[in-house]
Amino acid sequence: ERPDDVKLRTSGAKSASKLSLIQNIDKKIPLDEIINSKGVEFSQLLFELESIVFSGTKLNIDYYINDILDEDQQLDLHEYFIEANNEDVSIALQEFDGEFDEDEIRLYRIKFISDIAN
Repeated sequence: ERPDDVKLRTSGAKSASKLSLIQNIDKKIPLDEIINSKGVEFSQLLFELESIVFSGTKLNIDYYINDILDEDQQLDLHEYFIEANNEDVSIALQEFDGEFDEDEIRLYRIKFISDIAN
């Protein structure tokens, strides 16, 4: 016989990793340093940041955005995402036709979603 209620326990490693990432961003540690300390690729870090923001947690990555994009570039991206029907990065890449790379668009989208989240 097996018990009717079985408990499944997880290590919480993913939660701890996300919490560490949020804390590093709160300390304004450059994203390059975060990927070096965690031993991950930049695209993996962006995926984690997107996951955090899409789940409703706000992240303030302005310190990093301001280092890689000037005010005009940020304004262009902001206006694009305000007017866009969706947040698809591949469509944004086509729209800007080489003006931004995928990582820049993904980073700004993370900022944008964080800023407009209620």
